[in-house]
Amino acid sequence: MSKQTILGRVTQLAKANVNALLDQAEDPQKMLDQLIRDYGNNISEAEQAVATTIGNLRMLEADHAEDVSAAGEWGGKALAASRKADELRAAGSAADADTFDNLAKVALGRQLRSEKEARTAEPTIAAQTDVVDKLTSGLASMKDKLTELQARRDELVARSRTAQAQNTMMDAVKDIDVMDPTSDLHRFEEKVRRQEAMALGRQELAASSLDAQFESLDDLGRTSEVEARLAALKAGGTA
Repeated sequence: MSKQTILGRVTQLAKANVNALLDQAEDPQKMLDQLIRDYGNNISEAEQAVATTIGNLRMLEADHAEDVSAAGEWGGKALAASRKADELRAAGSAADADTFDNLAKVALGRQLRSEKEARTAEPTIAAQTDVVDKLTSGLASMKDKLTELQARRDELVARSRTAQAQNTMMDAVKDIDVMDPTSDLHRFEEKVRRQEAMALGRQELAASSLDAQFESLDDLGRTSEVEARLAALKAGGTA
């Protein structure tokens, strides 16, 4: 996996909008558990990749330091050979002086090569250092995000369960319609109403029967009075 790919993944995960992901989830608890597992796995993979990237950077830095050190050493050797050549030439040993001058030239060539290798590595080291800084920052953000997920998990799961319980209760209440003519409650109410109506009817019937009896008594009384008056009339006519 290239460092660009690693950086892209770490940056994407570090910037992930947890709330948006949860809003899209049908089961927040499963979503949170999966997110925590995914983040943990991705953090482990990213840590290994970042460790490799850091290791490569440290090797580059070590090679650069070695090139810089080698350039200094070759420069010192070139200077020493040149001075030795000057001493030999001053002493009249031109052949030996030329030998040391040639050694100085070899040393200077190697110094130039080491300096060139050091300069060539510097832009790569700078770029790798920037990548490592971003990867390290991204990893820190990912770990913070994971901590946030773990801290919020219990709260969100509890809220989800409460909401589910409320919805279940509302569904149960909605299924009970007291005005439904087919419901047991309505049938019982109708039965009570019929019993009440029967009781009222029996009371009314009993009352009407009693009135009829009193009316019979009244009729009997009127008949007796008529008979008495008739007898009085007859008695008077006789007198």
